[in-house]
Amino acid sequence: MSILSLTAVELGRKIKAKEVSVSEAVEAVLAQIETYDKEYNCYISVDREGARTRARKVQKLIDSGELTGQLAGVPMAVKDNICTKGLLTTCGSKILESFVPTYSAQAVLNLENAGAVIIGKTNMDEFAMGSTTETSAFGVTKNPWNTQHVPGGSSGGSCAAVAADECFFALGSDTGGSIRQPASFCGVTGLKPTYGTVSRYGLVAYASSLDQIGPVAKDVTDCAAVLEAIASYDPKDSTSIKRDDYDFALALTEDVKGLRIGIPKDYFTDGLDQNVRAAVQSAARLLEENGAFVEEFDLSLVQYAIPAYYVIASAEAGSNLARFDGVKYAYRSKDSKGLHEMYKKTRSEGFGEEVRRRIMLGSFVLSSGYYDAYYLKALRTRKLIKNEFDKAFEKYDVILAPAAPTTAPRLGESLIDPVKMYLSDIYTVAVNLAGLPAMSVPCGVDLKGLPIGVQLIADCFKEKNIIRAGYSIEQAVSREKCEAARAAESKATEARN
Repeated sequence: MSILSLTAVELGRKIKAKEVSVSEAVEAVLAQIETYDKEYNCYISVDREGARTRARKVQKLIDSGELTGQLAGVPMAVKDNICTKGLLTTCGSKILESFVPTYSAQAVLNLENAGAVIIGKTNMDEFAMGSTTETSAFGVTKNPWNTQHVPGGSSGGSCAAVAADECFFALGSDTGGSIRQPASFCGVTGLKPTYGTVSRYGLVAYASSLDQIGPVAKDVTDCAAVLEAIASYDPKDSTSIKRDDYDFALALTEDVKGLRIGIPKDYFTDGLDQNVRAAVQSAARLLEENGAFVEEFDLSLVQYAIPAYYVIASAEAGSNLARFDGVKYAYRSKDSKGLHEMYKKTRSEGFGEEVRRRIMLGSFVLSSGYYDAYYLKALRTRKLIKNEFDKAFEKYDVILAPAAPTTAPRLGESLIDPVKMYLSDIYTVAVNLAGLPAMSVPCGVDLKGLPIGVQLIADCFKEKNIIRAGYSIEQAVSREKCEAARAAESKATEARN
């Protein structure tokens, strides 16, 4: 078995058992990047020498017994809107093309304390505004399953890097589905924690009340391990929450007997691709066969999630991105006369089309004549959506739904119609509006061979419920694949004889 075929937790065990060295793992990943990333473009920057130096240091700490965690020595990647001290952090934007932070995000520090080795920074939609990783100033990322298709977004670089074995796990950020949707498109597992569980300190803000850092990994076990490492109370983040339960790996069990699963009828309308519908319903059947109680129900108000989300997110984005004006750091227009012209030219040249569109929308909904009509109404709608989820979780432990209405679209298709791209977030944005945890787990492929993910949603601070359900689905799908492979092999043997 090659090093790259291992999961993060499996690799961590082999490193501790001295079957694999940290340097060997790092070199295997760097070789994979050298071979494939010219085509996939998962990374904006790769810190080769930094990773090699870090590998030697971590190996000594493991050998001395100072590092004993399950992620010690494991190579990982970081989405490029998460600050890393001394390492370029661009947010996929020209306006930050030369920005090198003087500090690291708390989630990054937590992983470094656990002994993980950062390989580089992954590509993303500019300032996390997009669903395809096509709006980056550093080129388009392609889906490793089929390079004619997008990897999803905005954490498309992180998800594609994990899918292409260019790292063992990665950090992403999720504002309206930006971990779960690309995880679905790339056939990996992605988890958005409860808002406040992972510190946002060092995450370059898109929409502060919606953003949350989370793990992207090869399987549910890895996601649980990474979440255990990054989740912590942080006094530097005013939205950080103290929790008693950080032992997420305890939920890694196939036993789902008595788990109550709700399936929203509202999510299975005409806009859902038939292949996606069948795969998600099959995942529900697997849970039911393992002893879970599965039932359909009405989750009203979800039709208002998209407009409420884009009003709130754009308003917060317009405010957050006001700081990028060419005065203090990063890109500044060279050919300006006077301060105000410098502001305008810097922002016009430094921001891409999608970012400018959302800043304009945010400025509009916050303007004096429209604040009540749009922004306040969106906030009220957000509260109503949260109330609907609260009612649902009085009856169900987990809500099961698609992660996206289709599999990965072809490159270029989504950018033709921005509104259509916004509507592709229909199954994910409500989770962020309500601050809930959710996870995408691979559950099948469509007729074109592209991955499909099932989304599992739980009440606040109930990540263990979705980890439990996700692990059960994952193991059942794995068994089905093994049985199908054995049946195919048996059939081929009979044909030869």
